[in-house]
Amino acid sequence: MDWKKALKAHVAGKPTRSEEEKRAEETQLFTELYCQWKGVQPNRQHESFKSIPKFYFKLPAEDEVLQQKLREESRAVFLQRRSRQLLDNDELQSLWFLLDKHHTPPLMGDEKMINYEDFLKVSQEAGPKCKTYFTATVFAKLLQKDPYGRISIMQFFNYVMRKVWLHQTRIGLSLYDVAGQGYLKEADLENYILELIPTLPQLDGLEKSFYSFYVCTAVRKFFFFLDPLRTGRIKIQDILACSFLDDLLELRDEDLSKEMQESNWFSAPSALRVYGQYLNLDKDHNGMLSKEELSRYGTGTLTPVFLNRVFQECLTYDGEMDYKTYLDFVLAMENRKEPQALQYIFRLLDIQNRNYLNIFALNTFFRAIQEQMKIHGQEPVSFEDVKDEIFDMVKPADPLKITLQDLINSSQGETVTNILIDLNGFWTYENREVLVQENPVDDLENFGEGEEV
Repeated sequence: MDWKKALKAHVAGKPTRSEEEKRAEETQLFTELYCQWKGVQPNRQHESFKSIPKFYFKLPAEDEVLQQKLREESRAVFLQRRSRQLLDNDELQSLWFLLDKHHTPPLMGDEKMINYEDFLKVSQEAGPKCKTYFTATVFAKLLQKDPYGRISIMQFFNYVMRKVWLHQTRIGLSLYDVAGQGYLKEADLENYILELIPTLPQLDGLEKSFYSFYVCTAVRKFFFFLDPLRTGRIKIQDILACSFLDDLLELRDEDLSKEMQESNWFSAPSALRVYGQYLNLDKDHNGMLSKEELSRYGTGTLTPVFLNRVFQECLTYDGEMDYKTYLDFVLAMENRKEPQALQYIFRLLDIQNRNYLNIFALNTFFRAIQEQMKIHGQEPVSFEDVKDEIFDMVKPADPLKITLQDLINSSQGETVTNILIDLNGFWTYENREVLVQENPVDDLENFGEGEEV
């Protein structure tokens, strides 16, 4: 018998099945084998299985236009309903009048206080929207060392206003959450801040041509500190928990002092300062920074070895740095006490990609400091002495390795990075005792200049 002909005849006589039938057969076979392994009957499921609700709903695909539109509309309706549940200005004013009316004497200095009994009276008169704020837990949280067991009505009212503001802001941010997953991507946050600009009086003087650079400057701070793993998205909850949004909305104050504006990253003077520095460094006016151009940053004393690492590890275009990458660099250099900034610099110092700094890495960077000292006619300091000082400062868990966590825990990260990457920073550290002795003298001289005898 010719087995080839027999096999062809068998295959030809077998009916063709669709892909769905094949998948169904495969699922049935898997179910039978799985139930046999588990020791249960295939079709004898517990009755509760029928009542378990569906808890996972897959996001609609890009080509599912109708499902996407339905999702957007339902989210908008949900957010509008949540917004209507919040106290408006008139209701907040009514709440304050009720608190003032039912306050419990005597006064605590100039502050009016209220006890728990009167607190409950206000709750009954305030209306259903206020019920969530009038709980024993809230009262206990605000309770201080009052001999009559009362809380300040001002503190309670501020607590309510803060809660209302947080809910309003969360709803406002959620409107830009395109995916509806509780986080914002970079483009989402850019749209939020761009539409926020007209509501901030302190930014009235910005030209519209600068808006895109301002938005980029503002958004980078959020992502640098709240997205250190560079996932490209930030939780709305994290945005609300940090102080950056407070700093941004502080620009609504028309009487904000010059000092406050200069210390606020989101202010117009601060954004113009950072962008102006970028333009000043860009000598060839091509909109990008080369390694040579970046070397003039700050006091111009960053070492060549460190700058090489910046351009090796950071995103560049044909070996040059754009404004967004420059902003990350500036945020790291200006906030070296913060863990996120230390993480940025640590990645540059970790030349062997071992997640720790050893003596080899420290020597590589400090050798560049020694060479700079020779160029400036100074006697180089021994690496062994500096190495011992660094390990003494950090006190790492492993006496031969310094991890990022060691650097953060020591609270000496700023000093250590100054020693390794910046000649001016090392000089300041090396002459710290002299500088400490000189400062009191300067203070006394300044004090005497403005005094009348």
